[in-house]
Amino acid sequence: MAEPPGPVLVVIPTYEERENLGRVVARLNAAVPAADILVVDDASPDGTGELAEEMAESDPRVRVLHREGKNGLGAAYLAGFRHALSGEHQVVVEMDADGSHAPEDLPALLAALDDGPGADVVLGSRYVPGGQVVNWPVHREWLSRGANVYARIALGVPIRDITAGYRVYRRQVLEELDLDSVISQGYCFQIDLAWRALQAGFRVREVPITFTEREIGSSKMDASVMAEAFVNVARWGLEHRLSWLRPKAPLG
Repeated sequence: MAEPPGPVLVVIPTYEERENLGRVVARLNAAVPAADILVVDDASPDGTGELAEEMAESDPRVRVLHREGKNGLGAAYLAGFRHALSGEHQVVVEMDADGSHAPEDLPALLAALDDGPGADVVLGSRYVPGGQVVNWPVHREWLSRGANVYARIALGVPIRDITAGYRVYRRQVLEELDLDSVISQGYCFQIDLAWRALQAGFRVREVPITFTEREIGSSKMDASVMAEAFVNVARWGLEHRLSWLRPKAPLG
């Protein structure tokens, strides 16, 4: 695998992930030893933040950002992005703490930044050839697939897994997108960031991954997250299509 274009920061949001965090970090350190890790903990009552601090004390690659409460996945990632942009990291990774995103897949995602035509954003995709889902309940998989088909049609994009939460950004993408205007949460946040990157002209590429359902703990998704995505995607798609109808200013 090619070396990533500069220092890598893996952002891992946590809320009640004490039993999973240590295993994920150990696997990540083995898969990409040079990567730094930022745990963004939302005041987990199970001691996840305290465990992260213990790990940081013994491993200089691990850093911890504590937030005052459970304020959503999107806000946690945005806090992690701002931390990355305040330092020297040139590549920023989103990764779940529950083990569903295999750290062993990360080298391939990083390599895709420069392989072939290269990319600015790399999505770890469950729904391209070579991608797969393991141990997910059938209703969850079909809900996910349906959400992706809906987004693909509504937005008119070729991405097959735009809700993917395992992804890699070049620093330039996060610098140029207006992160302060992002208020989306849940998997709508993932659609939002990919859509903004595409609209800004960045190259978005999908790489197959194996997504494995968590073995410990429970999913944080609820009906409000799905409703937010449904409404926002419809609005973004409509606004985009209406923009085609607006008269363009004459040249000169």
